[in-house]
Amino acid sequence: MVAWSVGRIDLLKRLLTDPRISKDSHQHWPAFAAGEIPPDWQLYTWVAVTNMFTAYGDDHRRLRKLVAPAFTARRTAALRPRIEEIATGLLDRLAAVPDGQSADLREEYAYPIPIQVICELFGVPDHQHEPLRRAVDGVFATANTPEQAAANYQLMYQILRELVEIKRSEPGDDMTSVLIAARNEDDGTRLSEDELVDTLLLVLGAGHETTVNLIDNAIHALLTHPEQLALVRSGRASWDDVIEEALRYRAPVAHLPLRYAVEDVELEGVLIAKGEPILANYQAAGHHGERAEEFDITRVDKEHLAFGHGVHYCLGAPLARLEAAIALPALFERFPDVQLAVPAERLESVESFISNGHRTLPVLLRG
Repeated sequence: MVAWSVGRIDLLKRLLTDPRISKDSHQHWPAFAAGEIPPDWQLYTWVAVTNMFTAYGDDHRRLRKLVAPAFTARRTAALRPRIEEIATGLLDRLAAVPDGQSADLREEYAYPIPIQVICELFGVPDHQHEPLRRAVDGVFATANTPEQAAANYQLMYQILRELVEIKRSEPGDDMTSVLIAARNEDDGTRLSEDELVDTLLLVLGAGHETTVNLIDNAIHALLTHPEQLALVRSGRASWDDVIEEALRYRAPVAHLPLRYAVEDVELEGVLIAKGEPILANYQAAGHHGERAEEFDITRVDKEHLAFGHGVHYCLGAPLARLEAAIALPALFERFPDVQLAVPAERLESVESFISNGHRTLPVLLRG
């Protein structure tokens, strides 16, 4: 399958706000509508779901309105004590690592914080955390074989349908229970069963994977640019500067599939024909202007599209920023001498052209 990749920030912003561009494969991707895209295609989950991620027009507004209450400024701010508690507990565990022994900060720090937060927000029982994590990893693992992709697709929906049944039997003060209640409404917001399950897939998947990569990439950037870390420690730059530059420098999502031209669209003299698929290249979009390839937390223009743009702008962006704003200073205050345990060039990226992080981030906590 061939798709257009748009990565120039000005063109991508235009495209992301153009009503002639849709994310609804059922309506606007002829190949999908004709059944030509098989369920074992590695990106099938990304295009087949029916939730606000793929919705178009009124359907998008309806579905986004249902999820938005989970990510209000007030509710996000209220999560601060719990995020701090989770981060402190993880740092306590890391403090027990013997001197000279490496620790994987992606696995043991960057990953547990966001998955714990989003699972608590949506009432995911403890026994589902690890299976859910494996399934979400599989959704982002674009190097999977067709057989692995198909098996992961089945596993993901098995987990989510089990979650729905649990919450139907024992509703709680969580967003899954709120969405289930909306499933039964008849006031124009009613959810179909597929929309319910696919909405859970979206928020539980996107709600932690992007934040994992943000924290991972920010730690890596500071450890490989000690002069930048020194700026923060001296007060000449802030942790907000670190977060925004990390989002620009290495977007947590490199490419996001897919969008489709509702009609012929011309961008800078290039014709994207009706029905042709498009990739939003968020990694490239952040690399604009002078010295774009340098990690510099003092740069004035840190503009990026790491959380999207337009009507599909990520609802969870404030929560992701809050988690990073807690996790990063806590780590470097607890372990001021932390350093990479291997040469930076030996670190490997996750096997995905969507997820943009490291497979592991081994460090020595005490130098």
